[in-house]
Amino acid sequence: MPTYDFKCKKCSEVVEVVRPSTDDSPVTCPSCGGETKRVFSPVGVHFKGSGFYSTDNRAAPRPSAAAPSCPTPEATAACKDCPAAEPAPKADNKD
Repeated sequence: MPTYDFKCKKCSEVVEVVRPSTDDSPVTCPSCGGETKRVFSPVGVHFKGSGFYSTDNRAAPRPSAAAPSCPTPEATAACKDCPAAEPAPKADNKD
């Protein structure tokens, strides 16, 4: 069962009460018998695991559109439509 905090309107004493969330009966102060009001406190939240940072769910970078390369010279010679089958430009050797 959850624990709730109640603060007395007369003496300002804070009382912790353990009761079900469906119980709406009024709580009286044990010290002076005065009326109490429920106190709301911030809740501690812990984000564990992956998926909570902007870098966790980014898409993978796309590969660049480079020309395909053939694995062997024999495959290069056999593939006439392959861009890798085109001969490399000859370098000018000036002696």
